[in-house]
Amino acid sequence: MAEENKNKPQAQNQINIELSEEIAEGIYSNLAMIAHSNSEFVIDFIRLMPGVPKAKVKSRIVITPEHAKRFLLALKDNIEKYENSFGAIKRTEDLPKFPMNFGGTVGEA
Repeated sequence: MAEENKNKPQAQNQINIELSEEIAEGIYSNLAMIAHSNSEFVIDFIRLMPGVPKAKVKSRIVITPEHAKRFLLALKDNIEKYENSFGAIKRTEDLPKFPMNFGGTVGEA
């Protein structure tokens, strides 16, 4: 009987993940803000548009601290793989200055 179990796939360890067409399209974000409490991390993905003084949160993800750590490690691993394939990601030392207007007109009072 033990021999039979060795040859069977481990179906109970598989997770079927469904991805709807709407979600598969994705949402563009060029800013993320992260907050946390003792029990959760909240990540807001925001889209800033040039010349528009107001930015909208396009998606909010709430995860546990343990999952946040796993996400950090998975993202690090994927960045390393990306850079091995396409070269180093260039990073500017300039931090965004708020309010951002991307070169649009600046209102005056």
